[in-house]
Amino acid sequence: MSLTEIVTAPFSWLLTTLYSLTFNYGLAVILFALVIKIILLPFQMKSKRSMMRTARLTPLLKELEKKHEGNKQKYQEEVAKLYREEKVSPMSGCLWTLIPFPILLALYSVIRQPLTKMMGLAAEQITEITDKLVNLGLYTLPEKASAYSEIGLADLIHRHFADFQGISNKLIDLDYSFLRMNLGQTPQWNFFMKADWGQVSSWLPALGLFLIPVVSGLLSFLSAKVSNASNPAAAQQQQQMKGMTYMMPLVSVYIGFVMPAALGIYWIAQSAFTIVQDAVLNRHYNRLLDIEDAERRERLHAREAELEKKRLETERLREQGATERNKSTSKKKIQATQKAQNDERLAAERARERAKRRAALGLTDEIPAAQVGNRRFARGRAYVPDRFTDPENAGAATEAAAALSELDEAAGADLAEQTDAANTPAAAEEAGTEENS
Repeated sequence: MSLTEIVTAPFSWLLTTLYSLTFNYGLAVILFALVIKIILLPFQMKSKRSMMRTARLTPLLKELEKKHEGNKQKYQEEVAKLYREEKVSPMSGCLWTLIPFPILLALYSVIRQPLTKMMGLAAEQITEITDKLVNLGLYTLPEKASAYSEIGLADLIHRHFADFQGISNKLIDLDYSFLRMNLGQTPQWNFFMKADWGQVSSWLPALGLFLIPVVSGLLSFLSAKVSNASNPAAAQQQQQMKGMTYMMPLVSVYIGFVMPAALGIYWIAQSAFTIVQDAVLNRHYNRLLDIEDAERRERLHAREAELEKKRLETERLREQGATERNKSTSKKKIQATQKAQNDERLAAERARERAKRRAALGLTDEIPAAQVGNRRFARGRAYVPDRFTDPENAGAATEAAAALSELDEAAGADLAEQTDAANTPAAAEEAGTEENS
């Protein structure tokens, strides 16, 4: 048994069983679409929920895109993190939407070869049937083999079924008629040029066959609209979905005009069932996802409140000088922080000592105009702020500022020598010995 036979065997069995129960080929095809829809329902539900959950994350994705604009790698990392946290797989929703196409191909094979697929006849038996039809004058061998030759043979067998019962007990009286149409025929887009408009039996079935692809295209379009109504995706995704919304109906119309009408009936039934399914699932999952969105907002608010609480606590501890060291902070960064704190402490001590010494020398401890932060003469030791606006007194003011800086420098130098001496290893060791004694 070939791979094609293995793949099509379940579909052949299902269509044959449904026909044996209904004795109506069109109804059997409709029930075939229904059974396939029921079998795939669990997977379609999973796909639908995944697609709707992904669409619900679109506002969060836009925020991440705005936040990490210009940093594509960071944006992708945050998107992947968001999908992990929300347990969403964007590709899972698209995967199951492709399943109907292999089923359509398998059904096409079953419909195209009813003698081989549905009845299970061997090539020798098909040849015997063909020869008998030729001998009865019911069939003429075509010059070029047709892909749908078995459909024509099955239709002739139905009309003269009594003449072929001895060939095989697998033969099925397969009636392709449905609503006065022959579903084994291929619809013609230009039927109005060939139909006998004086005979209802001529133009009415041809019109019905013509309408099958048209109706299948309209239902396919409506199905896409209903499906997309619950997915308010991003602008780019909407453009892609808009293309698919118009592409799939055109594909169904094309298929309807180049393949037997039975496939058009299947497409109509499949689209109708999909519309009902999507309407029900949209309502069901919208209610569930509204609850999930409310829970997500609560989690985000709780996380933001916790972060704000930690931030305020850190600021409070920093003001009290009681912040704890972060264990993940590098040793080099810790040493740099400690050095900055030590330099700031020494500068404050030197400023206090300088004030005492200046007071002892009878100098006022005013802040010179040249001071910036802890740097007492950052703007220059002879800096005078109004030397340009008051040039007459600028010279005297400059000399006074220079003299003041020399006295201040002398006091600062004495303090620096004492501080450095106190910080030498020998002095520290002596201080430790005195303390121990």
